[in-house]
Amino acid sequence: MTAVISDSPYKNQIPDVGWWAGNFRLTNLSGKLLGAHVAHAGLILLWAGGMTLFELSRFHPDQPMYEQGLILLPHLATLGFGVGAGGQVVSTYPYFVIAVLHLIPSVILAAGGLYHALLGPEVLEDNPTLAGFFGYDWKDKDKITSILGIHLILLGLGALLLVAKAMFWGGLFDPWASGGGDVRVISHPTLNPIRIFGYLFGAWGSEGMAAVDNLEDVVGGHIWVGLMLIGGGLFHILTQPFAWARRILIYSGEAYLSYSIGAVAYMGFFAAYFAWVNNTVYPEVFYGPVHALESAPGLVSVRGWLVTFHVVLALIFLIGHIWHALRARAVAAGFDFKKGDMVQPPQNPQTATAISSQDVTLNFLKYLPIYRPGINPLARGLEIGMAHGYWLVGPFAVLGSIGTLRDANVGDLVGLLAAGGLILLLTIGFSIYGTTKLEKRLETLPRPAFAATVPNVPEALQNVDEWSQFTTGFFIGGIGGAIFAYLLLNSWRAFVAIAN
Repeated sequence: MTAVISDSPYKNQIPDVGWWAGNFRLTNLSGKLLGAHVAHAGLILLWAGGMTLFELSRFHPDQPMYEQGLILLPHLATLGFGVGAGGQVVSTYPYFVIAVLHLIPSVILAAGGLYHALLGPEVLEDNPTLAGFFGYDWKDKDKITSILGIHLILLGLGALLLVAKAMFWGGLFDPWASGGGDVRVISHPTLNPIRIFGYLFGAWGSEGMAAVDNLEDVVGGHIWVGLMLIGGGLFHILTQPFAWARRILIYSGEAYLSYSIGAVAYMGFFAAYFAWVNNTVYPEVFYGPVHALESAPGLVSVRGWLVTFHVVLALIFLIGHIWHALRARAVAAGFDFKKGDMVQPPQNPQTATAISSQDVTLNFLKYLPIYRPGINPLARGLEIGMAHGYWLVGPFAVLGSIGTLRDANVGDLVGLLAAGGLILLLTIGFSIYGTTKLEKRLETLPRPAFAATVPNVPEALQNVDEWSQFTTGFFIGGIGGAIFAYLLLNSWRAFVAIAN
C-alpha cells in the first residue's frame, strides 16, 4: 500500500507516520480506505471458513464439544445446524457447507480490496452517482450521520436474519426442550414490550438481559432490536445532527474510530457476562458449565475461552477507545502530537467550542508524567516505569497460575519474571529510539518554537543525554514496580491464609 500511494496527488493528505500506523495513513483517502475495509472483510470470511474446516477436521462426535477447544462449531450447533436431541451432532455436512459459503465470497472481497487498493480512485467524490454514494468527508456532519444510519439498518437486518432462522429456517437449539434439549421452530416469539424491555431493568432477574431463560423472549427481543435499529437508521438518514450534537461531538476520522471501538468494548464486556451466566443462549451441552472457566481441573471449556477472550479483547478496545478519544479531543483543541506542542493560539472566549484550552482532556494530558512541568528526566522515567512494572505483573501472574502452573506462588514468580523481561525489552527499544531518532533530529531538524501553551513535551527529552536518563529511570522504576507488585501479591495471599 505504501508503494501505491507514494506518488499520490493526495500526498499532502497522507499523515507522516510509519507502516505500523496501518490504515491511519489512509484516513483522508476514502477510496483506499474502502479497499482496506473490503480486504479486511475478506480476511474475516477467510478465517471463518478456514477455521470451521479446521475444527471440523479434528472434531470427535463421541467427546463433549466443550472439551475440544472449539470456537465456531458450538455457535453453529446453537443455531440448530447439524444437531438433534440432547445436543448430539447428527451430521457435520452443514458445517462443511457453511465453511465453503464463507470461503467463496472471501475471494470476491479480496479481489475488490485489491481493485480499490491498486486501480480504483484514491478519493471517492461525494456525488449523485453510484460511486459517489460511497464518498464522504469526515467533517460533513450530514453525510456521516447518513452513513451511521446505513450501518444501523444493516445491523437491524442482521438481527432479523436470526429471527428468520428461528421462525422459518429450521429453528434454534433449545436446551430446555424435553430429552436434554432439541432443535425447534420458534412459532410464537414474545412481542409484549413490557416483557421484553423489563429485562433492561432487572424485572425478571438480577442478571438483567442475561436472565432470559426461553427462546421465545430471545427471538422476540431480536424482533424489537431489529425494528428499532432499522427505525433509528432511517431517522439518521432523513435528519441532520441536532445542535447539541454538533456542539459536543467531534467530527473527525479518529473521533469516529474512538466512538466505534468504545461501542465494541462495551459489547465485548456484555457478551462475556452473558456467556458467563446464561445457559439458554449458551447451552452447557456445547459451551460447558456456567459460572466456570473449566469443565474439569486443568481443562478450560469453550465457555471459559469465550468469556476470557471477550474480556481481554474488550479491555484492549477500551484502552484504544480512551487513547483515540484523547487524541481526537486534543487535536480538535489544536495539539500536534508529532510536534508535541499546542500549535493553535488560544481561542476567543466568544467563539470557544466544547474543546478549549481549559478542556479536561488537555489538563489530563498536561499532568501526565511525560508532560508534567518541573521534574527532571530521571524522575519522569521512574514514575512511568513504576506504573508499567506494577500493572504488568498481574496479567502474567494470573495466566501463569492456571493450566500447568497451578501453584499461585509459582504464577506470581512467573508474572514477576515476565514483567521484568518486558520492561527490559521496552528499555532497549527506548534506548535505540534515543540514539537514532533524537540524534538525527538535533543535527537536521532543530526544534522550532511554537505559539503554544500546554501540554508540551519538555525540551530536555529532545536531547539524547537527557533521554538516556529518562530510559534509565524507566528501567529502574519498572523493575521496582514489578517487585513491589510481586511482594503485594505474596503478602495478600499470606494475609488471606492467616485470616482463614
